[in-house]
Amino acid sequence: MQRYLYLHGFGSGPNSYKGVAVGNHYAAKGIAIERLNLRVPSFEHLRVSQMIATAQAALGDANDTAIVFGSSLGALTASRLAARDPRVTRLVLLAPAFQLIARWREMLGPELDVWRETGYREFMDYTTKQMARVDFGFMEDAAIVDAGGDPDVRVPTLIIHGTNDETVPIAHSRRFAEGRANVELIEVEDGHELIASLPRILAESDRFLGASA
Repeated sequence: MQRYLYLHGFGSGPNSYKGVAVGNHYAAKGIAIERLNLRVPSFEHLRVSQMIATAQAALGDANDTAIVFGSSLGALTASRLAARDPRVTRLVLLAPAFQLIARWREMLGPELDVWRETGYREFMDYTTKQMARVDFGFMEDAAIVDAGGDPDVRVPTLIIHGTNDETVPIAHSRRFAEGRANVELIEVEDGHELIASLPRILAESDRFLGASA
């Protein structure tokens, strides 16, 4: 069985705007995309390792295969999943959050020490449109996942990334794609959310997936 999964980003959820748009687009083609809930075990105690495990459990049986879409942290999760499980056959990554720990250490600076000392830090939860706290275990867990460097992705991969992305600079996707014949990077004039580029995302995904979709 060929499965299709969509993995949302940090602070988002399975009913994100992009996730629903991708789901509706492929539903019109008779393809059901499962939008996973990766707020595991909860947003407050979010763990990248459990996000990967949740996505892996959704791959199905041993003989099933999956095409996986991912946005930001969900795209990083998708790439980590593809590196460890051969059932993932293709990836569509939207502004993938590569080099997560290094970027957050640079972004937060001294605030990282405050987060470590207090145990919690507040972030915007886009599912509730309110600030919500996330414990420092998120960083500790992500550091373990990120310890091996970039994901060793061998499957055909399409990356779409905005040149005006201030959350995950496009330089990270450029570096990841360089020298990897299986990775195609498409740059769009957009920010991290890529909402303005949604029609392009859907068209490029259709082209990239071809007969697979």
